[in-house]
Parts: sequence; structure tokens; C-alpha cells
Amino acid sequence: MKALHFGAGNIGRGFVGVLLHEAGYDLVFADVAQPLIDSLNTEESYTVHEVGNQARDIRVTGFSGVNSAADPEALTEHIRTADIVTTAVGPTVLRLIAPAIAEGLRARAASGAGKVAVMACENAINATDGLAEAVRAVYPEADEAAIFANTAVDRIVPNQEPGQGLDVTVETYHEWAVTSAPFGGTTPDIPGVTWVDDLAPYITRKLFTVNTGHAATAYFGFGAGISKISDALENPGVRAKVESVLAETKQLLVEKFGFAPEVQQQYVEKILTRFTNPHLPDTVDRVGRAPLRKISRQERFVGPAAELAENGHPVEALVAAIGAALAFDVPEDAESAEMRRRLAEARGDRSATNALVTEWTGIDAAHPLYEPLSEAFSRA
Repeated sequence: MKALHFGAGNIGRGFVGVLLHEAGYDLVFADVAQPLIDSLNTEESYTVHEVGNQARDIRVTGFSGVNSAADPEALTEHIRTADIVTTAVGPTVLRLIAPAIAEGLRARAASGAGKVAVMACENAINATDGLAEAVRAVYPEADEAAIFANTAVDRIVPNQEPGQGLDVTVETYHEWAVTSAPFGGTTPDIPGVTWVDDLAPYITRKLFTVNTGHAATAYFGFGAGISKISDALENPGVRAKVESVLAETKQLLVEKFGFAPEVQQQYVEKILTRFTNPHLPDTVDRVGRAPLRKISRQERFVGPAAELAENGHPVEALVAAIGAALAFDVPEDAESAEMRRRLAEARGDRSATNALVTEWTGIDAAHPLYEPLSEAFSRA
């Protein structure tokens, strides 16, 4: 069996790749970084170091790499002959790889190779749906050659220490939930996957607890002058703010999906424990990067805050987290630099900051969340 995975970075190798390896797949990693592709084509193995409770090392073999930009013909052939296609490239990159996937699916259909499972393993709700739409725009008959299935993924993969090569250090915990309905009762045999009838509760709970909590810790920690995520949660003030944020998202999740309050609280506490794992030297700069994406309409702060506001519930903690995101000032991060520049240009002009509210968060003046956001933006 062969799996083609777009994105040969730490998440690709240390999460999706290792689970597919353990399921018996030969791995082909597609990426545009030629030095990384060269390493994948010369090294015989790499090791995934799972740290924390029940730590273990997993030796991954049977892999290769293809430069998806420089060798489109080889990429098309890999898609044509793959048993599964997965991605971990970031939600905004999916539309960029869609044409290549479309060409591979076109080749599959022409050769009679049958349908291939396509799953976008991204931190976004229904990311595969977005990828499928972009693929169909290029190849309208894509569903004749592919089964598109949405996923929810969860594993902390921090920045890696220099000199590790292809090796990756990750937490022991992982969750990879995939909707089973598109497969018509015959799902691929991947022991690391949890097949579910309805993905919405899983993916929304993960996004509005894990991603919301992680980013809130980063932004409140940054504001407190703390560099490590684990240290940020040791600060009583930061921890209290993060807990308040997750209390608000808990209310939404309990009402929307019927989670028992005590079950959701246990999930929150488990997540906070994962963030304090001393073996994962994660930083607020890494977790907080790309703040403009993180405060966009369907993302981890505005998404739950908008629904809560629509239902008449308080959103003070989530709005405070958005305010902390607006103060995230890391010049090395392109979105942070752009955000700070435009906020500085708009400072003192309420109409200008209000324009940024709608542009960045997708919330207009008629929405009940608009006024709290307007206040937060005016103070940024």
C-alpha cells in the first residue's frame, strides 16, 4: 500500500506520516523544499520521539520524497497509484495544491485505477470540503476518482531542536477522527484513525478547546512577557484568563452538541495538562504565529464568540483573547508584522479600526459581537 502525503514538515512526518507507517503504508512525502526532499530520498529511516506518559521511540522506514513544484509528472503518477492521499500543509495552502491533486485524479480516472481516499488533516473545520471544492473547480469529475472525507486532527508538535535531521519530537497523545460516511461502509484499515458517523462534534470541540486554549495561552503569555507555553500556564494570571476563555467555549459546546458539562470540563483539564508537558519546549512565538488567520471568522476565537453572542451569552474572555492577539508583536512572523503595521496606521481613527474589525474578523456592524470587537480594536 502507498500513501502520498502533502507536507513533509514536522507534523507530516511526526503525526500523519508515522500513523500511516504503523498502518503498513509506504510513504511518499510531497513538498517544495528541495533540501528536505533530498534528505527523504537519501536517509533510510527517521525516528519519532513520543515524550510524556508512556514515552516511546518509533523508527519510520519505507519513505521517499517528491518535489511537488519541480516534478509535477512524478507527483501525478504518485497520486494515480496511491491508496490514500493526505495533507498537512495549512488550510490556506490547500487551494494551491488542489490543481496538482486534480491532475492526479484525472490520470487515475483515465487509467481506471479506482477511487483514492483524500483527507486534509488540517486545523480547520471541514478542510477536506474546501480542498474538494478547489479540486472540482479544476476537474469537475473529481468524485469519480476520489473519496473526500473530512477529518479532525490533534497532536502537539513543537518547534524542533536544531540538528535533529528528519527526527521529530511529539507528545504521546494524538487524535485523528475521520467521517466514515463517504466510504459507504468500507473504510481504510488505519488503526490510528477513529472513524465516526458525525465529525462535527469532534472537530468543533477540538478547535474550540485545544486550538482556542493553545492560542489564548500564547497571546496572554506573550503579554505577560513569558516565552514558553508551559511556563505561561504556571502563571496564575495567565492560567485564569485561559480557563475563562475555555469556560465560554465549554458553554457553547455543551449547548450545541449535548456534551455533559462534567465531560467537557474533564476534556478542558486534560488539554491544559497537555500544554504543561515539560518535555515539549513549545514557545508562545510559535503557537501565536499567524494571528490574522487565528482571529478570522471561522477560527478559534471569533467562531465561538460569534455563536455565543448570537445566543445572548457573555464573550468577555474570548474578546480579551482577541485583544491579546492584536498585541502579538513578533517581527519575524509576517502576519504579526502586517497586523501591527496596519493597527498603527489606524490608531486614533475609530472608523479605520472598525474597518479592520470587519476585514479581519468577518463581523459586520449588525452582529452582536461587533461592538465588543470594536472596543478591543480601538484599544490595540
